[in-house]
Amino acid sequence: MFGEYVFGNSPASYANLIWINDVDYLNRITSYSDVFEQHGFDVIEYRDDLSLRIGYEQKIKAGNEKLVVLNFNKAYIPYDIMKQFALYTVSLRTLFSKLNADVLHHKSRIDLDLLAMVAANSFDDLTKPEQTNQFFDTVVYGRDNLLLYFRLKLEGILQKATSAFHYHEWCRIAEQKAIIDRYSVQYGLNIDTSEINRLFQNYALKAFGTLSTKIDRDTPVLVSHAMEYIHEQSEKFAIIVMDGMSEFDWTILKRSFAGICYRQSAAFAMIPSTTSISRQCLLSGKYPSQLIEPWKQSKEKNEFYECARKYGYKDNQIGYERGYDASFSAFVKCGAVIILDIDELVHAQYQGRIGMLNDDTVLMKQNKLAELTKRLLQDGFDVYITADHGNTPCTGLGRLTGSGVEVETRSHKMVVLKDFANKDSLIERYGLLEYPKYYLPKDYDYLICNVGDSLDIKGENVMTHGGISLDEVVVPFIIARTEDYHG
Repeated sequence: MFGEYVFGNSPASYANLIWINDVDYLNRITSYSDVFEQHGFDVIEYRDDLSLRIGYEQKIKAGNEKLVVLNFNKAYIPYDIMKQFALYTVSLRTLFSKLNADVLHHKSRIDLDLLAMVAANSFDDLTKPEQTNQFFDTVVYGRDNLLLYFRLKLEGILQKATSAFHYHEWCRIAEQKAIIDRYSVQYGLNIDTSEINRLFQNYALKAFGTLSTKIDRDTPVLVSHAMEYIHEQSEKFAIIVMDGMSEFDWTILKRSFAGICYRQSAAFAMIPSTTSISRQCLLSGKYPSQLIEPWKQSKEKNEFYECARKYGYKDNQIGYERGYDASFSAFVKCGAVIILDIDELVHAQYQGRIGMLNDDTVLMKQNKLAELTKRLLQDGFDVYITADHGNTPCTGLGRLTGSGVEVETRSHKMVVLKDFANKDSLIERYGLLEYPKYYLPKDYDYLICNVGDSLDIKGENVMTHGGISLDEVVVPFIIARTEDYHG
């Protein structure tokens, strides 16, 4: 919505060549230039006079080509070029002249989207900081505005999810869904995003087995590729595994990361999204069928050391720790830190998402993850923060008893069977799905609960994991490089 607001106030209705002086670097926060591209403009960033002339002088001279040049505070622009463009200054001060620009500088993309939605309504001079803050509290974040904004957002995401066939699209959808879920819980909006989980389930049942072939410079795609990806990116690194952290949880925890430069992408946990399988795969670089003990965690540290040795690290260069107080010797170049807080909160959670919001907010205010990250960056480590799986709210279908389950797991979202004659009866009784065994040992059968269901006490509302929903499978993958840290 901020993008539409910027476009609507631009010279685009009468000019094909637009020079945007982006004083506040807003395009790097909001990507408003996407809207110009949707209206047929080519968008480029101005770097220097020569590059612009070589690449675009013919278009500029033609005059009928639609071109936007983004200038981020470069002072010298040749006059012969400038006179051919319609000039447009994009800044918080010019776009919202009746509000305090210093206050607006600390707002997020969502804040600016919401502001753009209500900006058409006239308001008095509110340029004092306390007036701008009060305007956000009482008007911008009014319940009606929030409901309208997030319902429109959900409608757009559902349209994307209906036709999404690429893993990268689902990573973006997961991030957007988490934002809607967080604000819905925080402001009591009761917006139901469960249909996105169902659409992702259909995608995963068909396409999850193809992800091992995907290579992406921004993400390891599968958590099984994380170690290889990180080794290729960094000479000295630490991976922080936040057990059970979903995209929802990260939207809250990241608020403590002010002053830490990081890049956010996402990765796919293994299915079933259990700790024993997915975290071992993350730390070992293996698929579940290759793990020594896929249903237990006793070999996790050994698997990590074995993987690190494979990449050439000696034992004194490898570190494996637990907790926020983790530290490594000066010799360590390949470190792993396991943090259990969120998974423990999930399994003890009786208040659903509102409980997770409150508990995550406490964790965020304690600042432990951010302080650990800063300390590792100061020690020269590139820091990668991710999760073995996420979590999701479910309603119990009833406990599974007397079923002859072959493998006992901590998950209440999956059943592992071997030579089991009554598999069909379980599927019928609980509405379970037969999972296609992607990357799993082939001598078992795997039944997974439908999204929103779990094998807990009938009718009980729980937070859990182990299944195939977007909330559980697509997890944050955060990269903070020591070269970008100036704390």
